[in-house]
Order: sequence, then structure tokens, then C-alpha cells
Amino acid sequence: MEGTEPGEQEAGEEESTAPAPEGKRRSPWVRRARRAALVVALLLIVPLLAAGTALRVNYMGDPAEGTYTRDRDALWLGHAWVDGRKKDADVTALARRLKDTGIRDLYVHSGPLEHDGTLPKSAYPKARWLIDAVHRELPGVRVQAFLGDVLANGGPDGLHLDRAATRAEVVRSAGQVLDTGYDGVHLDLEPLHSGDKDYLTLLDDLRALTRAEGAHLSVAAHQIDPLPALHSVAGLFAEHPKWWSQEFFGQVARRVDQIAVMSYDTAQPLEGTYGGYVALQTSLALEVTPPTTHLLMGLPFYHESNFSHWGHAETVAAAVRGARLGLSRTDADRELFGVAPYIDFAATETNWQEYRDGWLRPNAS
Repeated sequence: MEGTEPGEQEAGEEESTAPAPEGKRRSPWVRRARRAALVVALLLIVPLLAAGTALRVNYMGDPAEGTYTRDRDALWLGHAWVDGRKKDADVTALARRLKDTGIRDLYVHSGPLEHDGTLPKSAYPKARWLIDAVHRELPGVRVQAFLGDVLANGGPDGLHLDRAATRAEVVRSAGQVLDTGYDGVHLDLEPLHSGDKDYLTLLDDLRALTRAEGAHLSVAAHQIDPLPALHSVAGLFAEHPKWWSQEFFGQVARRVDQIAVMSYDTAQPLEGTYGGYVALQTSLALEVTPPTTHLLMGLPFYHESNFSHWGHAETVAAAVRGARLGLSRTDADRELFGVAPYIDFAATETNWQEYRDGWLRPNAS
């Protein structure tokens, strides 16, 4: 007790009111500071625990029967396929790898765009070779030019979507790759803030081009607010918040043929919470994606261990099961739905096996 030394007070005696020796009694401000720290810790920890529990619960249950591949999956491919490093034997091996899977679209990195929106043809010198080889070895599989750049978002460096001339150059670059023979354009611009009207304008212009050319337009999409308006709250603490509003996601989805959610790098520390997060993302995306737009959920075909991506938690198995759960609960009969592994050059045999075991039909080889 404060004010006594061990053994000083006998049973039944009143507690001493003598002041504690110097250094023993804590001042009131120290006690208040400790209480305030405890309150802050509880305010931070309790919501996190509640959110983690909710995601874990969201991962429970069994996916509905029939929620397997619709043969509408996609795969992101690295730049080596169009810069001369890959050969005919590599395409043959890719065809063997993709046999009996649902992958029907290849997003082949063919950029990046210059900050002014232009695209040098020297960035993809072997594109025509790859397109012809894929069409020969994998009939029915589309090859789309994966184009992207870092956005300036008010800063001096990067691509300025707010400039009409830059958007016009992006459209011209899209026409350029379509003239090369690509079956579509896949756009990935980051970090893209929710509600960016200049991005929507760009998509409208690109859609007019791809429709005129009989080609596909697809985009890589940010994740959706897991809680309402979370992107606005996160914007108070981060310059580039991670999420889009569900409304903005729907606005983007209505302007494209395919929208692929980058449902990885979630910072989830456990496989169960990650799978529950993917299930939630799948449901949120399905709710606002029109049935005429093809929705894909990204799969982490790579392994890292850092704050944004814990490899032991963000597994392909958890992502596939989460996508099936979200599909089951929201729109189990959705035909234009698939998954999209990212990315070929970092994939392991375990990644491919978990994709096959979890997503392909039980009788698939």
C-alpha cells in the first residue's frame, strides 16, 4: 500500500496516513496518463479484435455446390513475354500449365506508360509473336495488353489524369496496342483515389475505342471499403487511402468489360481473417457489378512477409475459399465471375495446386 513499507502495518491497525518516502508515491498526472494510455489502447485493440472476429466468422460455413470455375479466369503475366526473353518453348509450357484450367484471359505487362500517356513501341517488341503463339497454342484465350503507370495525384511526378491531353494520349496508346493485335486493353493506374471523375472520363473514352475495335476493356481495381466510408477516414491518416467506396467501384464496373479486384496485400495476419476479408470483398463487389460485366477476384500467386502481405495468411487456398463463400452468399449463379492469379513469374507449385484444388471442378485433372 502507498505510505507503508512491507511489515510495518500490523493486522487490525489503521492504514498509515504518513506521506510516502520521496519517489514512492506516483503523482496524479502519472496516474492520469496511465489511465489515458489504457483507454487509448482499448479503443484501438477492441475494434481490431471485433473486426478480426467478424472476418473469421465470415470465413465459416461451406460454399454452395457449383461455385467452381466458370471457365472465365484470367492470369497476369510479366514483361518477359513481350521483351524477347521468352521463346516458343515457354509458350508451349504455358499452354501445358493452363490446360484444363478456367483461364481464358492473359493480362500481359506491355508498358509502363510514360507519364504523358504515351507508350513507346520498344516496350513490347515481341508482342505480335506472343499473340500469334498464344492463339495457336491456346485457342480461345485472349491476350490483353496490361498497361499502367503511377499517378501523380496532385504531386509533380506521375501521370496526371486531370490533364485532357494526357488522357487523350492514353487512349491513343490503347489504340496502338490494339493495332498490334492485342485482344484487349487492361489498365492498372495506382494509387487511384475513390471518386476520381477524370478516371471515369478516361474509361468512357477507352470504352468507345475498344467497342469500335471489337476489343475488350478491363481494369485492375482497388479493394472496396470493408466499412462504410473507410476510405474517407483512412484519408485523414494516409495520403493515398487503400480503398474505393462501393459506389465508385460500381461506377467503374459499369464502364468496362472486366474488373479484377486486387484482393491481396490486405495486412491480414491470419489465414482465417484473410479468407473472410476476401469473402466480404467478393460480396461487396458482386452487389454493384452489373451482370454484363465480368468480375474477377485476384489470387496472391507470390509470397512475401511484410506488414501489408503476410505470406502465411494470404494463401491461394484462403482466397479461393473466400471468393466461393462470397459468391455463394451473394449471387451463386453469377456466370460472369472468375479468379485472377497475380503473377506468373512469382508463382509456386503450391499456388497452382491450391488454385486447382479449390477452384476447379472436382472432376478436373
